[in-house]
Amino acid sequence: MSVSVLSPTRLLGSVSGLLQVAFLLTLVLLLLKAAQLYLRRQWLLKAVREFPSPPSHWLFGHIQEFQKDQELQQFQKWVEKFPCACPRWMWGSKVILVVYDPDYMKVVLGRSDPKNHGSYRFLAPWIGYGLLLLNGQTWFQHRRMLTPAFHYDILKPYVGLMADSVRMMLDKWEELISQDSHLEISEHISLMTLETIMKCAFSQKDSIQTDRNFFYQNDIIYWLTPDGRWSQRACQLAHQHTDRVIKLRKAHLQEEEELEKIRRKRNLDFLDILLFARMKNGSSLSDKDLRAEVDTFMFEGHDTTASGISWILYALASHPQHQQRCRQEIQSLLGDGASITWDHLDQMPYTTMCIKESLRIYPPVPMVGRELSKPITFPDGRSLPKGV
Repeated sequence: MSVSVLSPTRLLGSVSGLLQVAFLLTLVLLLLKAAQLYLRRQWLLKAVREFPSPPSHWLFGHIQEFQKDQELQQFQKWVEKFPCACPRWMWGSKVILVVYDPDYMKVVLGRSDPKNHGSYRFLAPWIGYGLLLLNGQTWFQHRRMLTPAFHYDILKPYVGLMADSVRMMLDKWEELISQDSHLEISEHISLMTLETIMKCAFSQKDSIQTDRNFFYQNDIIYWLTPDGRWSQRACQLAHQHTDRVIKLRKAHLQEEEELEKIRRKRNLDFLDILLFARMKNGSSLSDKDLRAEVDTFMFEGHDTTASGISWILYALASHPQHQQRCRQEIQSLLGDGASITWDHLDQMPYTTMCIKESLRIYPPVPMVGRELSKPITFPDGRSLPKGV
């Protein structure tokens, strides 16, 4: 009988050999990655060579150019110095061509390039892959399905519902302003726009503005949880709220009287269109797709609208002479009428111009991102290759 014992020397030699192999393999992979990044950077430098920009660090890009809370001011300096567009290096192998010329934008937005995944993916946990984040054929399918929800015959009755929600908000303001000379309006406007879209697009009957189980603060939705605690987990609560809205509407559609009434309607609300698409063809819209479209329409819709309204009021307050002209125009239009109607909307040219100008200066969505699916040539002859 013989016993073979592995000596400590041989054991250490085996471990050392494995470490050497692992080290060499890691080194080779790092060198390959470095070469890949170098070649990518060289390609990008060549791609944007026609567009001048401030000097950038080979690794950190323009990060040192943008101090905290000074990004907009820095961009304004670039806009004045570099016409039409300017490359911004995020890091060594990542560059974005920032376009701020209207004629340039027309060329980009007139094409069907996909959305830039890197710029939009951070929204996915919040609103899912609905119309805002979808691309290609799936986007066209969803858009075609939802187009009837934006028919004028559907939108006209919404003006009255919007006016009711605004009136409720103004009544609250009158009460609050009697207690304090200052009032933070943006949070109230957010609740008002959320209530409006809930009533118009999702057939919600109750008022969000008076719901004690729900409030909005610092751009976060707070919801009273079953254990009686206020939670501020924004994404999770947004999904819970969406699920609740869908569940309630499904329950209504299961009632024969309500279902028949819906079927007799010539035009359907946003959520009814989605649910009927499911009823006609169960495979047309998954539960995940359904929630993503509702999340996108509800939260992106009300939040951007609230931001736009808040900045419009700020802009008017900053320019009293324009505010007074808007007030006079609306007062002369309404006369003794209690509220604005659909027919009034195209009879307010000066107010409309002020709204559009405010949206130009303070856009709720200040940028969109695209990734070129084919080369592009701009009006001044400068061009970019596919992939930028």
